Amino acid sequence: MPYEFSCTPTSFSDLWAMVSLKFDLGSSPNSPLTSSQFDSDSSLPLTCSQFYYALQEIETALMAPDTAESITSSAPDPQTSSQNNLATIQTPRTWPPSPRPEKRHKEKRESSSVLEHVTHLLTICAEALADERIPDFDSLVAEIRRHVSITGHPIQRLGAYMLEGLVARHQASGSNIYLALSCRRPESKELMSYMRILYDVCPYFKFGYIAANGAIAEAVKNEDQIHIIDFQIAQGTQWVTLVQALAARPGGPPNLRITGIDDPLSEYARGDGLRLVGSMLSDLSKKFSIPIEFNALPVYAPEVTREMLDVRRGEAIVVSLTLVLHHTADESVDVSNPRDGLLRMIKGLSPKVTTLVEQESNTNTASFLMRFAETMEYYSAMFESIDVTLPRESRERINVEQHCLAKDIVNVIACEGKERIERHELLGKWRSRFAMAGFKPFPLSSHVNSVIRILLGKYSDKYSLVERDGAMLLGWKNRNLISASAWQ
Repeated sequence: MPYEFSCTPTSFSDLWAMVSLKFDLGSSPNSPLTSSQFDSDSSLPLTCSQFYYALQEIETALMAPDTAESITSSAPDPQTSSQNNLATIQTPRTWPPSPRPEKRHKEKRESSSVLEHVTHLLTICAEALADERIPDFDSLVAEIRRHVSITGHPIQRLGAYMLEGLVARHQASGSNIYLALSCRRPESKELMSYMRILYDVCPYFKFGYIAANGAIAEAVKNEDQIHIIDFQIAQGTQWVTLVQALAARPGGPPNLRITGIDDPLSEYARGDGLRLVGSMLSDLSKKFSIPIEFNALPVYAPEVTREMLDVRRGEAIVVSLTLVLHHTADESVDVSNPRDGLLRMIKGLSPKVTTLVEQESNTNTASFLMRFAETMEYYSAMFESIDVTLPRESRERINVEQHCLAKDIVNVIACEGKERIERHELLGKWRSRFAMAGFKPFPLSSHVNSVIRILLGKYSDKYSLVERDGAMLLGWKNRNLISASAWQ
């Protein structure tokens, strides 16, 4: 899963970077990563031009119109289909009419059967790899390729990417896949289109921004000098509604400073450097008649020091940690424990409030098999929720899942040690870390709860909202996916 979308996108975490490298990751014609451009003896890593060319070729192949040999069904029967998955892809269609009740029941039965079958195959394949039963692993990889499809049921689509994660783990190439994208500078409008779609079709990220802004507005309602330190500023548009609210305060707007921190690669998602954010905030300042000063810090979060932040006397400090902290290594990776060190540095700023939004998943220190099962459960729920809004053969949906989700899935499955960037923790673990750093909970307001419930009503009744000790968790059915909390 990308760690930010629409309002806060960055290319480093939110684009699809899967492509065949030195190993035969994409040798099967059924692989969503197939590329005929490189043979098995090519050197690693790919050059920027090779990677960009391969990505274009893959996307062209995946979206090719049907041929006479194409399979008509977008979701092949797991018991009978042995056709090339690329051949199942059809030209994108408009939103289909609502199916009749009997058709819905049939589709539900088929979905349950596919879920069980693909889940079982993926699980025993991962076990074979963990036990180093390579002949069994190779056989299962070939079998699974017959049953996954990027236009199939949610588990078939997810399975296509999880399978490539397993192959990448076997070939010790997960890091190359994850990092290859760093050399590609995608078209900004193309990337932002994918992120905007995901932001619009799922409420997860709106939920996080609403919860965080609500806590911040409450904490600084009587302050005249406010300094927001955003550790993942991206485009900065997540602050538009808060700026507007501050500008409308009865006693007049406060003086607002925003320090925007973002890794150097994030300019690919913006299409420009942090000066683009500064320009946007300058426009907001004029539009709403509120003084705004912007300070840009194009550095990685763990490298930020107090001196860089230029904290001034009399300021009310606000810190935003939205979908960024899980990218900071902890004690299991680095003995200096940058994750907890960053929290202690933030606490030393004496902020009025610190907001945290994170994926509710346990992939940090879990063993490989536990991490594999957790990833399958987590993303199964997310892919299902996307299914409610976007048709399975929609080009938009394919692009969203490939560019915004697949790369993180592969990283969690294929990589270990410092090469594994995606290291999520559950809310309970984040509570422990914040408590050890000296923070206390800052309860989210009941008003925010009401706003979020209204938001969810516009999507699906399968979304759930849980309040737990002043924090909120948003989920799909019975699976929590995103947590939001605030600390002081």
